[in-house]
Amino acid sequence: MCLSGLDYFSTLGYQPAIAALAAGALAPFATLILIAVTLGAALPVYRRVAAESPHGQGSIAMLERLLPHWKGKLLVLILLGFAATDFMITATLSAADASAHLIENPFTPAWFTGKQIPLTVILLLLLGALFMRGFNEVTWIAVTLVGTFLTLNLVVIAVSFTNIAAHPVVLGNWMDSLLAAHGNPVMMLLVCLIVFPKLALGLSGFETGVAVMPQINLKPGESAADPSSRIRGARKLLTTAALIMSSFLVLSSVATTVLIPAPEFQEGGTANGRALSWLAHRLMGDGFGTVYDVSTILILWFAGASAIAGLLNLIPRYLPRFGMAPEWARAVRPLVVVVILVALAITWHFEADVNAQGAAYATGVLVLMSSAAIAVTISARRRRERGKTILYVFVSLVFLYTTVVNCFERPEGLKIAAFFIGAVLLVSLSSRFRRSTELRATSVRFDAVAEHLISESARRGIVQLIAHEPANTTKARYRRKLHHAVLASHISDKAPVVFLEVKVSDYSDFAEDIEVRGITRHGFWILEATAPSVPTAIAAICLAIRDNYEVMPHIYFRWTEGNPLSNLARFLLLGQGEIAPLTREVLREAEPDLQRRPWVHVG
Repeated sequence: MCLSGLDYFSTLGYQPAIAALAAGALAPFATLILIAVTLGAALPVYRRVAAESPHGQGSIAMLERLLPHWKGKLLVLILLGFAATDFMITATLSAADASAHLIENPFTPAWFTGKQIPLTVILLLLLGALFMRGFNEVTWIAVTLVGTFLTLNLVVIAVSFTNIAAHPVVLGNWMDSLLAAHGNPVMMLLVCLIVFPKLALGLSGFETGVAVMPQINLKPGESAADPSSRIRGARKLLTTAALIMSSFLVLSSVATTVLIPAPEFQEGGTANGRALSWLAHRLMGDGFGTVYDVSTILILWFAGASAIAGLLNLIPRYLPRFGMAPEWARAVRPLVVVVILVALAITWHFEADVNAQGAAYATGVLVLMSSAAIAVTISARRRRERGKTILYVFVSLVFLYTTVVNCFERPEGLKIAAFFIGAVLLVSLSSRFRRSTELRATSVRFDAVAEHLISESARRGIVQLIAHEPANTTKARYRRKLHHAVLASHISDKAPVVFLEVKVSDYSDFAEDIEVRGITRHGFWILEATAPSVPTAIAAICLAIRDNYEVMPHIYFRWTEGNPLSNLARFLLLGQGEIAPLTREVLREAEPDLQRRPWVHVG
């Protein structure tokens, strides 16, 4: 909970000031709207996401299952772009805000002024070094930081309410200013609803809470296929974090709005972006205030840990599986290096400016929450859960409204997110193109009939396979195909002939297990298989026959008609195209030894 809630809880460092700046005296009531959305909308949505995606993929995995083929893959890539925006900006913005707090502390040496970029870079490098050591160290540091930070906030809030009780006049002044500015309760509600999108940063943390679910241990005897205890643990995590944060948000909003003069929240004011820190210094002295500042700096810096943890769990579950990233992306340490390098580039580009990164942060958070709400809505509808469907439709509308308003008010966030989306699409699709001729079968298994057919054919020292499209399975078609192979390729009569048919499954998938089934049709021996790509499946089956039966397979093709470029596009996008030369190319890459490479005949 502490690792996933670092981003969530750290918003206490600036959320009360944001609420006061946006809503003025209405800040506590606007915060109540935020809490209502948190507990009544975001929490139910992500409790369901945790149940339906217990391995850390989150709402993105749910939407992938709803849309087949390339439509689902492209949607996932776009959402990964927004997720990258959310997680990366979380890391860079938090580190930049931590360095800003360090510079602004009254005890900080003057020579720190103007050094925000190098300080932010140092914080990000230290964060990467921690992840290079492993998750356990990061998790226990998170527990310590979150516990200390929440305890100090509780002290500040308690002292603040004691001060209000001792000087009730400040409460009266707040009520007077509230009634003077907003005498009509209906207008108060409307203003709160209007300013709510500006408070949306207080919703951050739910997607990260789901992303770190693989860190929740299973009970003895449980398997990954039925992780009931992990789901219960994740739901408990999300609920506990939401209740804790909601309590702190409303109490801190009341304390800061009542006790801090309104001008101090404005740009250049001493409470701008650091309302609770302002109270800590004013009510308890600079000594305690500095302790509070140190805790705030550490948790803001370490909030990037939750974002990096989310990325480290999210990326290896999609891009390598789609064939859109090198295999080393599944490993933690190389991926940490890449993430930190990207974070450093972002810091340099934005010059470690917190405000410049805020729009992108909010956009990423809101789009992911909207996608989660839509995913659970579709899920509930397909299961005919009418009451829940109506609830989730309302929640989806709330998040979509908030997202649209945020994009109109702060369009720069959408522009930055578009950059991340473009980068994800470019890197992913180019990697998929480059890896298209890899041997894309995780395993090849033969059923008993297939093993019998291959063994009978292998007795003659050769296995002769004829590639055949499964669209036409008439007896006459098999006869013509065999006759053509005899005439065009001088097929040997020393061994039986086995037809090999590959049906294309989801052509947008990159690799999968291949199950080869043996049948007899019209008196001909046939091996059937299903795979995302015909050439790579044929190559994998030939190599499996060679290795399992110690016999060299010969595969016979006919040339495919059509434009070569069109056939190449059909191979890349649909898994078909010019089968013969592509099969040979896959075999060439998979087996560099020419003497051990299965034979390819084309006529």
